[in-house]
Amino acid sequence: MGIVYLSMESLQGKLLMASPRLADPNFFRCVVLMLQHNDEGAMGLILNRPLKTTVREACEDSMVEDCGVEGVLHQGGPCEGPLMVLHGNEMEKDADVMPGVFFTTERSKIESLLRQAPLRARYFVGYAGWGPGQLESELEVESWVILPAEPDYVYESSARLWSKLMASRMMGQNIDPEQIPDDPSVN
Repeated sequence: MGIVYLSMESLQGKLLMASPRLADPNFFRCVVLMLQHNDEGAMGLILNRPLKTTVREACEDSMVEDCGVEGVLHQGGPCEGPLMVLHGNEMEKDADVMPGVFFTTERSKIESLLRQAPLRARYFVGYAGWGPGQLESELEVESWVILPAEPDYVYESSARLWSKLMASRMMGQNIDPEQIPDDPSVN
């Protein structure tokens, strides 16, 4: 008899913030936007892992046309995968993530996005993936904190996103989150 996993509400469109209890170094202080979550497993992209490579540099050898994107490329997670884009252009989407955020992996659509160079787009290599029941097990031992996502979190290029969200989560219960500095130690 196989293992039966209890279904939980889908986390698609939510943020997973690594708790200090999470021992996996691949996810230390990371914030993951959940793209898919169902009985077959889960997939997300780490939002706060910028690489030293720009999107243009990464595309130089693989594209026939010029790339109009100067922004930094992000490490979406430890699993290998194609170039992926989170963006706000509904015409070039492969899937909806949440209102105002779409996901694309199809090469022709990505090439179109690279030519357009939309302001609201982030480019990723790699992704975070979980098998059936794996993420639920990690949630049971409080490895992750679930937070609501907003498009600004997705498109904001901030390596300090984890610190900002953690401070907001911990101090935001008593203080207006807009008044919390990125680094509370300077307060």
